[in-house]
Amino acid sequence: MYSYQHRTLYISLTALLLTACANSPTSKTLEETFAPDPALTSTPTPSKTPQKAPEIPPEIPPEIPPYPDAQLQQQTPIPDGITTRWTTTDPSNAVENFYRQKLQSNNWQIINQPNPDQQNILQAKRDNLQIKLSIEPPTTNSAITTFEIEYRKNNPTPNTQTSPTLEGKISAPITPSPTPQTTPNPPKNNNENINKAPAELRQYLEDLNNLNIFNTTNKQTQNAILTEPNKTITRREFARWLLTANNKIYANQPARQIRLAIETSQPIFTDITSKDPDFTIIQGLAEAGIIPSTLTGNNNDIQFRPDAPLTRETLVLWKVPLDTRQVIPTTSIDTVQKTWGFQDTPKIDPDALKAISADYQNGDLSNIRRAFGYTTLFQPKKPVTRAEAGAALWYFGIKGEGLSAKDALETTTPKPTPSPNN
Repeated sequence: MYSYQHRTLYISLTALLLTACANSPTSKTLEETFAPDPALTSTPTPSKTPQKAPEIPPEIPPEIPPYPDAQLQQQTPIPDGITTRWTTTDPSNAVENFYRQKLQSNNWQIINQPNPDQQNILQAKRDNLQIKLSIEPPTTNSAITTFEIEYRKNNPTPNTQTSPTLEGKISAPITPSPTPQTTPNPPKNNNENINKAPAELRQYLEDLNNLNIFNTTNKQTQNAILTEPNKTITRREFARWLLTANNKIYANQPARQIRLAIETSQPIFTDITSKDPDFTIIQGLAEAGIIPSTLTGNNNDIQFRPDAPLTRETLVLWKVPLDTRQVIPTTSIDTVQKTWGFQDTPKIDPDALKAISADYQNGDLSNIRRAFGYTTLFQPKKPVTRAEAGAALWYFGIKGEGLSAKDALETTTPKPTPSPNN
C-alpha cells in the first residue's frame, strides 16, 4: 500500500513540475534541445551539376561537323591548322560512319578510306580545306573510343579588290601596287638531294635522275630532279613515275610501252575524272591492267585514292606485272613464308601475295631486295619513300631479259663523233 501511494505521489509531482514550467524559459530550452533536427525532417534534393557541352575550338571551321557528345581532351596548333583529340563512349565504327556520311553529304571528296588492318584513317578535302580523322584501335579493357581530327587550311588565291563606290555613282577597280619580284631559290644540286637517301639506293636514283623520270606533273620537263628522297610517295606520284620509267627504259621497244589513255575515255575511277592532270596516265595504267580496277574484276576498287600513301604491297602489285609480262600464277601463304621467310605473311593482301611470290623468282634483281634490302618482316601496309620507289623502278624485266636505267642511259647517250684526223 505504501509503495503504490509513493509512486502515485512521484508521478503527480513530476506532472505538476512540468506543467508549471511549460511557459518558462527553461521549458523552451528543453523543447529546443530535444526537438528533432529540421535538416532531418525532409528528404534533401540532390544537386545536379549540368554537364557542359564540349567546347569546339574556334579555329575549326563550321564545315567540319563535331561528333555528338564527344569530349575534347586536347588541341595542338599545327601549320595552317589544328589537331584535336576527342573521346566518346560510342564504338569506333559509329564514329567512322558518322564522319564518312557527313563528309560525303556535304560535298567533301574522300581521298583515303579507313583500313581495318591498321589505324583507321579517313582523309577528305573540300575547296581549300583538308581533314584527317584518325581513330585509335579499341582496347579490351576500355569502353572509350579515342579519335583525332587534324584540320588544315590552304591559303586561297586572293580576290581582286575593287574601290568603294563614290557617292553611289562611280566604281572602278583598284590597281594593285606592283609586287616586288623576288628571285626564286635555285634548285638544289642533284647530288645534294640524292645524298640524303640511303647509301645503298643512291646509284639507282642517280641513273633515274639522268633519265629524267622524276616528273612533278604529267608533262615532260628537262629539269625534273628527285627532291626529298625520304618523303613518303603518293599513289598518284608513283603511277606517274611507273609509266614514265617503263616507257623511257623501253624507248626503243614500242611494243613494251604503256599507252596513255584518251582524254575522252569513260573514267574508271570515281575520283579520277577526265579533268584530273594525271587522268591519261592513271587511266592508261588501269586500261592496261597494271593497276587493279573494275576492269580486272576488282569491284571494290572504284576509287584510286591518288593522294593516299603508296604501301609496300601496292608497289609490288603494280610493278611485278611489268617485269614478268605474263599472267602471275596463284600462290599460298605457306609458299611465300617458305621462300621469303616473312613473319607477317598472313597480313599481305591476297592479290599482292601472288606478285610478291613472283618477285622472289627474280633473285637479287627483285623489287623487294632492291628497294628494302634483306628483311624478315615485309610490313605490307608500310608507306614507301620516294627513294625506295625509285630503286624499284631502276630495273624492268626478269633475269637475263631485263633492262635497267643504266642500260637505257648508255643507249640514249650519243657516242662522240670520231675526229677526221683519226
